[in-house]
Amino acid sequence: MVKVGLTGGIASGKSSVCGIFSRLGARVLDADILAREAVKPGRPAWIKLRETFGPEYFLPDGSLNRRSLRNLVFRDPEKRRQLSETVHPEVMRAVREWLEAMGHREPHAVLLVDLPLLVEVGAVKGFDRIVVVFVKEEIQLARLMERDRLSLDEAREAIEAQMPLREKLAFADHVVDNNGSLEETQLQVEAVWRELFSLAHAGLKEAAATRKSPPTPLYKRVARGDLETR
Repeated sequence: MVKVGLTGGIASGKSSVCGIFSRLGARVLDADILAREAVKPGRPAWIKLRETFGPEYFLPDGSLNRRSLRNLVFRDPEKRRQLSETVHPEVMRAVREWLEAMGHREPHAVLLVDLPLLVEVGAVKGFDRIVVVFVKEEIQLARLMERDRLSLDEAREAIEAQMPLREKLAFADHVVDNNGSLEETQLQVEAVWRELFSLAHAGLKEAAATRKSPPTPLYKRVARGDLETR
């Protein structure tokens, strides 16, 4: 098997890319689903969040008021750190359990985890390959405003609260340029898939020996800042 961590930024198109990988045959885990599970009423993370942030960030049924808490942590780096330190250990524990279980069941599978904060929480070393979904900030802003019905200021605030996408490129084995059409993205993902599929069937020893260094030509163009615009 080969363990793949996929990351990017808010509204960069991670879900669309994961959907393509899934259709091609990858086994995909969405870490956001795990995060939702971790903060269900009565769970340890839920209890700690309630103690940390207070009942005003919870709905009458006891569930987390995600929008209210999101607005808070986007504006307050310390609150954002507290949220991450509460939820992400639970998420990463579940990720490790899934990878182990799937590895036993499907030893030649491509196991892909969609983990938005993969770099920020120090999880890079837990994967054999890292895929970064890259998009220009102006496109990211437009997509985020349309998707979440945010104002320009709100969308900028959300993006600025995250690690810049260009900084994540330094950790990438593969970069998917998602600035263009879905068809263009599909072709890139198919190319990455072929390599990951080969590595999964070659075995981890061979996979480790062939890990790209320096990064792929696409990465080099993005890192230099001369990725072609559309």
